[in-house]
Amino acid sequence: MNWVQRKIYLYNVTFGLYMLDWWERYLFNTLVIVLMWFIFYNSSRYVTEFYKRHLS
Repeated sequence: MNWVQRKIYLYNVTFGLYMLDWWERYLFNTLVIVLMWFIFYNSSRYVTEFYKRHLS
């Protein structure tokens, strides 16, 4: 088991995804990706706005 497979295994075991069906796992992973995108997108907007206001 290489490093990537070990991290995927750890992710599945930590969140209990190993006991879900394939479509439930797909749905959960999609929700996680959308949430991560939302967090990164809004964080980048906040950082640029903060930079424009306070550091320029």
